[in-house]
Amino acid sequence: MSAAVHPIVPGFHPDPTVCRVGEDYYLAHSSFEYFPGAPIFHSRDLVSWRRIGNILDRRGQFLRADGRPSGGIYGSTLRHHGGRFYFATTNVGDADSGQTIVSAEDPAGTWSDPVFVPDAVGIDPDLAWDEDGTCYLTWAGAVASGDGGNGIWQGRLDMKTGEFEAPPYLVWQGSGLAYPEAPHLYRIGAHWYLLLAEGGTERGHSVTIARADRPEGPYKSCPHNPVFSHRSTPHPVQNTGHADLVETATGEWAAVYLAVRPGGFTPSFHVLGRETFLAGVDWVDGWPVFDESRYEFAPDPTPFDDDFTAAKLDHRWVAPASEPAKIAVIRDGGGLDLRDPGDRSPGLLCTRVTDLRWEAEAVFTGSGRLEVRIDDRHRYGLVFADGTVRAEARIGGIRAELGSVEIGGEAPSAGQGESLDADRRRAVLRIEAVECEAETMTAYGPDDLVLSVGGTVLARLDGRYLSTEVAAGFTGRMLGVGAVETSAVETSAAAAGGTGSVLHRFTYRPA
Repeated sequence: MSAAVHPIVPGFHPDPTVCRVGEDYYLAHSSFEYFPGAPIFHSRDLVSWRRIGNILDRRGQFLRADGRPSGGIYGSTLRHHGGRFYFATTNVGDADSGQTIVSAEDPAGTWSDPVFVPDAVGIDPDLAWDEDGTCYLTWAGAVASGDGGNGIWQGRLDMKTGEFEAPPYLVWQGSGLAYPEAPHLYRIGAHWYLLLAEGGTERGHSVTIARADRPEGPYKSCPHNPVFSHRSTPHPVQNTGHADLVETATGEWAAVYLAVRPGGFTPSFHVLGRETFLAGVDWVDGWPVFDESRYEFAPDPTPFDDDFTAAKLDHRWVAPASEPAKIAVIRDGGGLDLRDPGDRSPGLLCTRVTDLRWEAEAVFTGSGRLEVRIDDRHRYGLVFADGTVRAEARIGGIRAELGSVEIGGEAPSAGQGESLDADRRRAVLRIEAVECEAETMTAYGPDDLVLSVGGTVLARLDGRYLSTEVAAGFTGRMLGVGAVETSAVETSAAAAGGTGSVLHRFTYRPA
């Protein structure tokens, strides 16, 4: 498989940032409202990645604020300097703190308490050091004083205090495309290079670059900008941009970048969010040339089966605007007790969808819900309560119940009540993403989503409404499980030692 058409980290893993230490590569991402935040991966070959944790796993590092969709943790930079790893990011829900910087000796954690940089107002901070050890913070935005306007700013930073050693300064405003952002600063050979994302993170997304003799500039734009983009092409991978460069262990160069895989009739719809891709990089006349077809690889397997028998939740499980520990408690012997976290969040334990075609099952007793979502206002799901499973959908301000079925069949005859009652308290909820069955050309979307229980299909829904082009924002599809309010009879049974909302097993498979 070519890395030009298949992501090295599939699913909602945007804004990739990479660094190398010896033969080890580390890759981190933005995560928006989902906590823990900033997933981090390890690789030895740049194409096969293993998740080793989440950088921001304490609320002191990542304040919840209002928890709004597509809020939270934005673009970031991961670097290694002086024996420590540094991660700089923006929590847009905590704007008064400016930029956030944490560090660790081991990238798998534990990461430090944050150093905040309140004078740097904006997003996408970058860290770089010169030969004297001076640290440069570069970001997209402005300064707290409001003087000087928007653009790419830079300042010499005291890493211990989060204060600038001198007033920050504007270094570049990009090549002329919209929304210059995501700066990364590198010393390569005799020059300092400033790499940007421009054009917005949609179809016009591009990579641009400039160089200077000093970190503060002045910067000269590459005459071939943008140096990488799929805009206005028929390529199956679009929205390419937000790149980060890395020198390989063998002295070559590569770049990670985000992109999407749209599908369906025009304007096409992407549903998995922005994913992470890989390209080779050559240097020609002192400028980078992207070779997106350089890497061939066998994609890592994506299926998993979780019975929750481990001592703690796998790193894949996150919560929108809440915390997994508030939603799920591991039971003795396996399974999860699910509950309402009481924090006005969706109350969901979520994992990323990583394939274009897939199936997921959740086995509950008592009650429970399984949904596929982009955000609170764009979601399809199954709700199990009081012996009944119903299919529901929300698209913007419209909510609909689409069908329901009772679990356990007809009322029990004599001698069958106890076993059938137990059946009524267990359900296997299933959601699949399958090929679209469109009746007209303009109805052809990226997929259909099928909601079923026990072989009974309750709904088959248009996947376009769970796409970024419809829902907007910066995230992608997630699968979520959560507790359900039940009737007074069921609630009393749970309080007396009944099942409540118990998730016994969760299974995900690419189709």
